[in-house]
Amino acid sequence: MKSAVETLSPTRAKLTVEVPFEELKPSLDAAYQKIAKQINVPGFRRGKVPPAVIDRQIGRGPVLDEAINAVVPQQYMAALQEHDLEPLAQPEIEVTKFEDNESLEFTAEVDVKPDFELPSYDGLEASVDDVEISDADVEEQVEALRERFGTLVPVERAAADGDFVTIDLVAAKDGETVEGGEVTGMSYKVGRGGMIDGLDEALAGMSAGEERTFDSELVGGDLVGEPVQVTVKVSAVQEQQLPEYDDEFAQLASEFDTAEELTADVRERLGRGKRLEQAAAARDAVLEALLEKVEIPLPEVMVTDELNARRANVEQQLGFAGITMEKYLEDEGQTQEEFEADLERRVRDAVAAQFILDKIAKKEEFGIDQAELSEHLVRRAQQSGQDPQEFANHMFEHNHIPELVQEILRGKALATIVEAATVKDASGNVVELKNLRPDGTIGEPVDEAPADAAAAEETTEDSTEDSEKA
Repeated sequence: MKSAVETLSPTRAKLTVEVPFEELKPSLDAAYQKIAKQINVPGFRRGKVPPAVIDRQIGRGPVLDEAINAVVPQQYMAALQEHDLEPLAQPEIEVTKFEDNESLEFTAEVDVKPDFELPSYDGLEASVDDVEISDADVEEQVEALRERFGTLVPVERAAADGDFVTIDLVAAKDGETVEGGEVTGMSYKVGRGGMIDGLDEALAGMSAGEERTFDSELVGGDLVGEPVQVTVKVSAVQEQQLPEYDDEFAQLASEFDTAEELTADVRERLGRGKRLEQAAAARDAVLEALLEKVEIPLPEVMVTDELNARRANVEQQLGFAGITMEKYLEDEGQTQEEFEADLERRVRDAVAAQFILDKIAKKEEFGIDQAELSEHLVRRAQQSGQDPQEFANHMFEHNHIPELVQEILRGKALATIVEAATVKDASGNVVELKNLRPDGTIGEPVDEAPADAAAAEETTEDSTEDSEKA
């Protein structure tokens, strides 16, 4: 085999491969054997039909086609290795020359990993915000804990913010009830928001037995975004009564004897969550500092595919939460153009991070063992809310294990550059990154996680997601 490579762009190459006819002979022999098992010829047992008979019966063309289909992928892979190219997608292959008893020539165009000079990644410097825990943060956690132990008491008055109401909802369009637009006996906290626009305003001032109709838009289903008329009927109004925050409550809600001890523990747990967030921010800042030191050409097809995938994921998550894109952008204080620009910037950074971490992992000659793979499988399963064994089976059955291995290697590369970096907070203090796992993620053992700081944990996991994908 002879091969040559032409660089079409920094991220796309064209291979030209020539295979002498004699190198096709093993594939031709295999093609004859395969076809011999598929045809019936009088006087010959299945699988024992001689090549000359096959040529007379069906022609030599199908044999040559079978041989080419077998040899082209093999020679394509050999050419990639010869020229040290790493493909990013399936190639576009074209057979440009082939005659019986003559050499085979074909071309393969494919997106490849860009070639760039790896910058020094020792001693990077970055900065992050200080860890700040305000009295308001502590009070918010304390209130959430009180609400967990609160009781609902029926009241004979109109509903107000913070009350719980039992409601029936019917969404109609042009006088017809929308499919899936009817809910009965649902408990809802007035002022909570996030369900359907206009609901909280309609409920304010309503008493049990009253109903009201208002205009809104659907946030899910086939008619998402369509204007509808929503009728809400209140069947009960309940007021939430919270327990006093005293020593008795502390003994009921925790292992502590006094409210003072419980408050101190809440503050400590909040601090732990904030430090995890800071560690994740520090890791991301170090990676950003490294990316600023190098220009990496990016395959536009890869960027576009990732951009579309992330946009679809955002829209799906908003749909699950019952929030329209318009409402989300309003809450975030962004225009559609600003959202798209920010999403594209993050995608380009993530794709560039993949390439640079892959190159570091290759240079450092990292490897992984079975224990590391198993731990990563379990963590990924937990993140997706799946049973670890079922998740692992799915990964093996669909050949996703190489992707998981690459994730681990990238994590090791990320851990390497972060551990060698100096990160300081806004006050000039060095940030300790003791919560950095070997795969580059941030976290503490599960049994140490603050039970009443789920929101902090979610924030930390979200902040690490992009780099775990990188």
